[in-house]
Amino acid sequence: MLTYEDCVGLTDLTEEEIEAIAQHEHLPEIIAAELGCYLVHDPEGVPLIKRIILDDIEEAQKRGDQQQTLRLKLVLKHFVDNHPNKAAS
Repeated sequence: MLTYEDCVGLTDLTEEEIEAIAQHEHLPEIIAAELGCYLVHDPEGVPLIKRIILDDIEEAQKRGDQQQTLRLKLVLKHFVDNHPNKAAS
């Protein structure tokens, strides 16, 4: 049987990136992992994940949640660093 951690390991995403997708799309994290895996392996999906994280940052800023804003900015930096050619859009 696969664990959640096993599933995360198959996605080419971090848990934090999956959490951002889950939050944005209002999905359980395991479903967000599946969606994220699909998107990260689709050339048009990587810019979409970047946009999702940017949207989450904007929402955290609107709420005045500085800690979440900073955490998501780190998630975005890690994502772009690990998908530089695809995340340029």
